[in-house]
Amino acid sequence: MALLLSGASLALAQSTPQPAQDGMLKNGPPTWDRNHDGVYTCDEWKSFLDRIFTLADRNRDGILSPSEFTTVQKADATLADADFGYFDENQDGKITRKEFVEKPSAFILQFDRNGDCRVTADEIKAAATPKGPQGPAERPRDRFH
Repeated sequence: MALLLSGASLALAQSTPQPAQDGMLKNGPPTWDRNHDGVYTCDEWKSFLDRIFTLADRNRDGILSPSEFTTVQKADATLADADFGYFDENQDGKITRKEFVEKPSAFILQFDRNGDCRVTADEIKAAATPKGPQGPAERPRDRFH
């Protein structure tokens, strides 16, 4: 899930060492920051997924088949490793727009320390700063992470 930050945030993300276990910034900052303010929100994530769904739903039936899902994986580096089963909530072999758009962002789940559905440069920096011998605290994840 590749993403783009504003200048100051980009410099922060590039200069701050990232914890090996997160991998969320391995391709650089997320590109789905729609207004390029360096703050990643749940609304921006959902808007990003909605645009990707529209692109991938080639036959415009409101459902992604496994073959259409390959377009999702090619659409953005952020989704290159996306798993069909993760988005297919009811495991019926197809993904509805709601199933796709309503999936939480692993990036937000990991870095949104205060639960406001916004990830700021400070939260990214805090996640990269070791907290004693254990390293950064892990946020609980939903059952799909």
